[in-house]
Amino acid sequence: MNERPSLRSTVQALLYLLPALAVIGVFTLYPILSSLDISFYTRYNFYKNIVYERGLDNYTTMLSDPEFWLAMKNTLIFVLGTVPLTMAISLMIALLLTANIKGRAFFRSVYFLPVVTSVVAISMVWRWMYHSEYGLLNSLLGWFGLSPVGWLTKPEWAMPALIILSVWKGLGYNIIIFLAGLQSIDQRMYLAARVDGARSWHRFWRITLPMLSPTTMYISIVSVIASFKVFDEIFALFGGRPGPGNSAMTVVYYIFQKFYVESKFGLAAAASYALFAVTLLFTLIQLYISRKRVHY
Repeated sequence: MNERPSLRSTVQALLYLLPALAVIGVFTLYPILSSLDISFYTRYNFYKNIVYERGLDNYTTMLSDPEFWLAMKNTLIFVLGTVPLTMAISLMIALLLTANIKGRAFFRSVYFLPVVTSVVAISMVWRWMYHSEYGLLNSLLGWFGLSPVGWLTKPEWAMPALIILSVWKGLGYNIIIFLAGLQSIDQRMYLAARVDGARSWHRFWRITLPMLSPTTMYISIVSVIASFKVFDEIFALFGGRPGPGNSAMTVVYYIFQKFYVESKFGLAAAASYALFAVTLLFTLIQLYISRKRVHY
């Protein structure tokens, strides 16, 4: 282990890594660089793979497109509505599952099932639950004397419906990660706190949250990145449309619309890098906060 690397050992290591590097290069690095190049195409013929002119027209067109800003606004609303709510509920359920209750393994399996279930299947089930006349949710509202809600037909309810579905689906993964973080906390800290007379809320605020901060930061970063990429739920939930009146149009759906429907490949590539820039910005902000707030 203490030997200095030699040319032979370096070449040998590269040979071992070559298959993985080849797969990453072909299926990850090449598409990334290729899409960056496509984002600058202004006059081109994709069928003959000929580019006549490059420029910044796609970016200027994107920034002047009201539909793009609507998609960006909806995406930010979705992220801000989904991530904090999912994390809070996941942590609460994880704390309950760490208690000495019967059937803990059963409940852990039940909460994790949506993670391994097809997004399309889940969205189709929720589509029936959201039905304006026969849906389960509107039936429950009727029991309380409330009028039916047009979850999938009215623009003002499309985003809440999408957020509820995404929160429910994202609970399982976060719960498992939170459980792993909770089990790594030294129980002697809680025993010492009890001896000092600390109540359950003080133990949670002074011990659990600080010791769980690395796990919380990891879940926050992963959840934000995943929320910015939401697409499958929208496509399946609203029947191939971005909600009534584009009320659930996100940036990824905007990219899909420009690429597959309108065949504006350069504009779709430019929107992809705009999404990458916004996601990177949020990630860097979270990493900056983690330097001061996370206890390792």
